[in-house]
Amino acid sequence: MVVVNIFNAIGNYTISITNKLGRFAIFLGKAGRVLFTTPLKLHKTFVQANSIGVESFTIAVLTGSFAGMVFALQSYIGFQRVGGVQFIGAVVAQAMVRELGPVLTALMVTARAGSAITAEIGTMRITEQIDALTTLRINIYQYLVVPRIIAGTIILPFLTSFAMICGIIGGYVVCTYVLELSPDDYINSIKTYIEWSDIQNGLIKSAVFGFILTWVSTYKGFYTRGGARGVGIATTQSVVNSSIMILMANYFLTKLLEKL
Repeated sequence: MVVVNIFNAIGNYTISITNKLGRFAIFLGKAGRVLFTTPLKLHKTFVQANSIGVESFTIAVLTGSFAGMVFALQSYIGFQRVGGVQFIGAVVAQAMVRELGPVLTALMVTARAGSAITAEIGTMRITEQIDALTTLRINIYQYLVVPRIIAGTIILPFLTSFAMICGIIGGYVVCTYVLELSPDDYINSIKTYIEWSDIQNGLIKSAVFGFILTWVSTYKGFYTRGGARGVGIATTQSVVNSSIMILMANYFLTKLLEKL
């Protein structure tokens, strides 16, 4: 009897997970169909690009700057032991353009803008505003979902570019004015070892991360239930799930882009 109950619990959990994944994929499929069959609402897309990207600019700059500064300091501690301090510039730049810039920017935007997207759409759901829009024959996906996904996918690479640049500048400041290393070594190592493909891969990653965070955020908001408490739960789940998916996608994108 105990064994049967265990298998029942495993089966019920598996069915529940499968249903959630199916609904998650169907949500994206509906959004994709609307994108290619109806006109894109450009005004709403630009508004969301401003909300997701422009309003997150300060956070991205600060995150990139201090990430680059800390990484330069830690790299100096390691390279000093083996006599390779002249390579700090290349290491900091590689880290910022390939990993730290895209990932940290995506995580910070998820915390700031992704949570706001979920809370906004979730509030519209529990206050029956979405039902009212449906009654007025307004396409909810065209009005609420697609502009946010498109805006997040397009704007995040631009935001990540600033984080990358600020991170490299932050590393330069630490190396030159704190550690008193040669600024020429820092700049020349970047020119020697950084390739355009490194920057390109980082921007591709950031576009995918922007797509993921807006997809998850709109989905969680769209299916919010349970009043004000449900909005809080959905917002928390949105940030956690988006962050996990971004970190998982980062690994697989790194392997894929490495092969390409």
